[in-house]
Amino acid sequence: MKTKLFLTSIFLATMTSLVAQNQPKKEYYPGNCTKNELSIDGKLDEPDWQKATWLDDFTQYEPSEGKKPSQKTEFAILLDENSIYVGFKCWDNHPDSIVQRLTRRDEMDGDFVAVQFDSYFDKRTAFSFMANAAGIKNDFIISNDGENEDNTWDPIWLVKTSRDDKGWYAEIKIPLTQLRFEGNAEQTWGLQIGRSLFRKQEVSLWQASSRKTSGWVSQYGELKGLKNLKSRKVADIMPYAVVRADRFEKEFGNPFKESGKKNHLDGGLDGKLGLTNNLTLDFTINPDFGQVEADPSQVNLSSFETFFQEKRPFFIEGKNILSFPLMFGDGDLASENLFYSRRIGRRPHYDPELKDGEYMNAPEFTSILGAAKITGKTKTGWSLGILESLTSEEFADISNGTQRREMIEPFTNYTIGRVQKDFNKGNTLLGGIFTSVNRNLSEEQLNYLHKSAFTGGFDFVHKWHNKDWEFDLSTYFSRVEGSAEAITNTQESWIHGFQRPDASYLKLDTTRTSLSGQGGKVVLSKNGGKLRFMAATAWKSPGLELNDVGYMRQADNILEVFWVGYRIYEPFSIFRNMNLNFNQWTEWNFGGELTGPGGNINAHTQLKNYWNFHLGGNWNGEGLSTTELRGGPALKTSGSKNVWFAFGSNDQKRLTGEAQIMLLGGNEKNSKQMFDCGISFGYRPSKSLKITLSPNFNSNNDELQYVTQQDYLNKTDYIFARIHQKTLSASLRINYIITPNLSIEYWGQPFLASGKYTEFKRITNSRATNYTDRFSLLNGNELAYVNPDEMYRVSDLSGNQLYTFDQPDFNVKEFLSNMVVRWEYLPGSTIYLVWSQSRDQSVSNGNFNLHNDFKTLFDDKPYNVFLLKMSFRLGK
Repeated sequence: MKTKLFLTSIFLATMTSLVAQNQPKKEYYPGNCTKNELSIDGKLDEPDWQKATWLDDFTQYEPSEGKKPSQKTEFAILLDENSIYVGFKCWDNHPDSIVQRLTRRDEMDGDFVAVQFDSYFDKRTAFSFMANAAGIKNDFIISNDGENEDNTWDPIWLVKTSRDDKGWYAEIKIPLTQLRFEGNAEQTWGLQIGRSLFRKQEVSLWQASSRKTSGWVSQYGELKGLKNLKSRKVADIMPYAVVRADRFEKEFGNPFKESGKKNHLDGGLDGKLGLTNNLTLDFTINPDFGQVEADPSQVNLSSFETFFQEKRPFFIEGKNILSFPLMFGDGDLASENLFYSRRIGRRPHYDPELKDGEYMNAPEFTSILGAAKITGKTKTGWSLGILESLTSEEFADISNGTQRREMIEPFTNYTIGRVQKDFNKGNTLLGGIFTSVNRNLSEEQLNYLHKSAFTGGFDFVHKWHNKDWEFDLSTYFSRVEGSAEAITNTQESWIHGFQRPDASYLKLDTTRTSLSGQGGKVVLSKNGGKLRFMAATAWKSPGLELNDVGYMRQADNILEVFWVGYRIYEPFSIFRNMNLNFNQWTEWNFGGELTGPGGNINAHTQLKNYWNFHLGGNWNGEGLSTTELRGGPALKTSGSKNVWFAFGSNDQKRLTGEAQIMLLGGNEKNSKQMFDCGISFGYRPSKSLKITLSPNFNSNNDELQYVTQQDYLNKTDYIFARIHQKTLSASLRINYIITPNLSIEYWGQPFLASGKYTEFKRITNSRATNYTDRFSLLNGNELAYVNPDEMYRVSDLSGNQLYTFDQPDFNVKEFLSNMVVRWEYLPGSTIYLVWSQSRDQSVSNGNFNLHNDFKTLFDDKPYNVFLLKMSFRLGK
């Protein structure tokens, strides 16, 4: 009986998917404009709009698929030789309830409309243009049939809105230079039109689509009758000038800070040129990113490198084309990629040692001399992305009366090339990537860096059964070359750990001048219907090294994942929708040792009152960490379990709130306890102003926190301690949007973190079965604190000193803030006025006192940066 019920449910789910996938395709034939150009004023009163074909046959997409929308919507499309025009009439029986909110670009809030064009007609890629009732733009490129959205794409287009007692209206003008298509006698594009009614969080579409169906662009209707469209190549040149003034506390005796000020005048050039109508060249010469917000403060005590999001406009636009992910899903693993653009222009590698009385002046980031990228997609289905960038040599000026210079970063060339080909109507993809990094290591102190680094990879994706099912295979390789010192450093890094004494399958070779590795993933998934699943495996060999221009947390890893999810799309009871998920994973190293079993369950729902709730729990079993001893033997870990809960209020209200709480405990009693709580409050006193305050508090008690390792008498001691760590941060964001083209944005974050180390211990048997047998406490005569020197002395049982190490307690206080006045005075031409401030203090007492820490943070004089940047667009 159970088998019959199971088969019946599978049959019904399959039929539902087939019905949704076979929705009849609608067609729209645009009208033509007269020679008199339309006035983009949001009123839609010109004769061309009166004669246009207006359609109003929309269908609800959310919350109730297939039902009639609450309000009527009409749209029409017109063409002339240079532009495409879209008009919307959003009728409303309750016009006083229309929500008009001014926000930053690409942040949709309130009522909005959208038009999306699949101008390649590949049923995978689309260009999306959205506008809310206040005239705010949101634009992005959709790829992989809706799996990816690139919100960093900012084309030049116009929109105006208006409203009356019958509803609101939007008039959009999109120059053909901003779209990609093949010019020919007649062509067809994919087309989707949508409207969001904010007060009901209702989305209605012109072409009926289903959330149960895998894919988004492939469900579009068709825009037909596009005759004699001429290819329009974009040609935008944007020179810019920057005036910068740094003001900071004077430091007597330091020649680099005696004046307390630095002034700087600079300039550069950005450009966008159409090589063909499908391929675009973006370039920048001496770019400046002074208007970009600073990275949030962090204290990282783990063995993994911190990942930072890209915020620089040149690198984030079109990043999906150059992406080659190593893993799958979301979370920490999703950040691993063959291309990590933050490597370009990074902080210089080398940090010179200073002698007593010496002062140093060094750049914070490496200068980018220039960068260029070619991106696009041909009519025959080839997607292409090429990026080339050059970064300059950087020097540190060091002075103690006489001045000297040391090179801290070499001249470096970065190259990334990515290609993909569509087959079988977009159901099959075959692609590849190649990256290279070449450094000019002209000075001896930089020989520890790789002279060259190469990576490459291939990926294959096939979808079938109306794209419900997907098979994804990718493989990649790396090769780094350099001096014996450089390759030895790579082998001994925490990522690889070739020197680990208990890793018989690894061998450290200090004579090597190159190192190679490989990795890959295999994924089988069902992405359509209510019941979905994924089975996947991924691997990275011990010699794989990607971090010259990619991002990889750890090599020597084999991962197996199984996920199953169930989706409820239609409202029921008190719920609007619900997602249920179960995950299971297991990790091994290349020696076949189990390093990390675990699992997770989570649920997400939105209620009919528009509140959101999220609940989940993780279990991590006993495993092995090959990085905790930083090159030493693997450490058996006891594992942990945690639960988390989050909710968000109705974002239609002026006052909104969100909260998330996480509790974690070690599987061994008292081994680890963590509490994390984040709250966010948003307030909209007017449609132009939004204030958001987001405090976060974290308390962590971990019995085994790495401190140091010390060599003595042909032995190595790995010293750990219990850490009592507290972290408090609070982000304040104020956005005042005066007009869609003029805004004042402020972000500030105080950050307080402390760590107190107690119960010092040495690792005695890192793989012991019993948890307490893995370490022994340092007590009695073995450990003594030397107060004047702020260090610990370790002795044997007879009182003979073996070694010393610095007291590790810390108290970090930082404040970062950034205020930007942005005025787009002409389309594509912008003026930025920027004020940035930073403050930082650190002491080694390990105490956390909110009142005193916050007070002393603002005692010292800050570092202020005042910047004026002006760009001017030359083009159409």
